[in-house]
Amino acid sequence: MGLKMLYSTSPPAQVAAPGDQNTADAEVNFWIGLKARPMNIDVVQTSSPQPGVQVIAFQAEVRSGDAPKQQILYVTEAQVWQKQGEQWHLLNVKRTGAAHLKQPINKDKNIYPADVDARAEIREAEEKAAKDHKRVLIVFGANWCYDCHVLDMAFQRPDLAPVLAASYEVVHVDIGEGNKNQDLMKDFQVPMQKGIPALAVLESTGNLVVSQKNGEFENARAMTPEALLEFLNKWKPQAR
Repeated sequence: MGLKMLYSTSPPAQVAAPGDQNTADAEVNFWIGLKARPMNIDVVQTSSPQPGVQVIAFQAEVRSGDAPKQQILYVTEAQVWQKQGEQWHLLNVKRTGAAHLKQPINKDKNIYPADVDARAEIREAEEKAAKDHKRVLIVFGANWCYDCHVLDMAFQRPDLAPVLAASYEVVHVDIGEGNKNQDLMKDFQVPMQKGIPALAVLESTGNLVVSQKNGEFENARAMTPEALLEFLNKWKPQAR
């Protein structure tokens, strides 16, 4: 009941969230249903566009559920608060669903520099991989691609980064607006029409080990860290 009192009733709060139950009651039920124990809030934006109005955007890291099945989930939400009399109430809410991977608040990171010779980078990665008994992981994507940023953040997780560093030389290949490095996508049997990010794994000799032909990572935002770890472990070099 206390959480529901935060939402404006006159005018009614406007809620935009996944699903068709975009009401204050449904929003309250969503947060209660997470059974958060505890919750960390990372506020990424605050502003006051006019007197009596505050805008807040945040990402919540939620430890949801009870042990031993507790899981970490990420929820991003933007809120507009309005001062009504002496009280502040939520006037507008826009929320993502609960995801297993941290979601990017913005796409400012230049993961795919535009002026890079992708073939030269791949050759350099193959040389390094040969020296260190690694394979080459090619990630086709673009800076405009939301899921490419999700995957990049995931690969920096403490449970994934050591596996990636120990087993792969990573090369990010920019596809631009879908009109760049298409020859490489064809060479490594990655269908552009299946979406990005898309991955290919090479031996240090340049021979193709595996490529994604069915857009397996195209919806990276909905993936789990366990699925990513399974992929990295499955295709890493065999122990000597």
